[in-house]
Amino acid sequence: MKIQIHRLHPGAVIPVPHHPGDAGGDLVAIESCVLAPGERAMVSTGLSIAIPEGFAGFVLPRSGLASRHGVTCANAPGLIDAGYRGEVKVALVNLDPLQSYSVQPGDRIAQLVILPTPDVEFDEVENLRESTRGEGGFGSTGR
Repeated sequence: MKIQIHRLHPGAVIPVPHHPGDAGGDLVAIESCVLAPGERAMVSTGLSIAIPEGFAGFVLPRSGLASRHGVTCANAPGLIDAGYRGEVKVALVNLDPLQSYSVQPGDRIAQLVILPTPDVEFDEVENLRESTRGEGGFGSTGR
């Protein structure tokens, strides 16, 4: 599937899967910033995208950035709806308690995955049908 993408900045990098079978492509920063411990920032990619109806873009953390530096996406996954045509920005947060992290233009800061989204309609009912799990919440699986 081809997705229309527009460079809003000459330094913007079009996301491309690096290996056959990769689900998404890297989003790259076009600006620099320093994230102090616990700090977050909206980092520009210089791109806008036209996602077709029936699909959405999901901005996900890069595992290496998270595991090596504690830097991840504050709202993972970030959602890009099909109708949005503004700049794609990444909400980065530095979870490292001691070290600042410097973002530079050209740094791979997140990844973008395009997935189908069904057209849903919510139907209010008096009671939900039963399930095996029932009302078991966080931490209840496997007990």
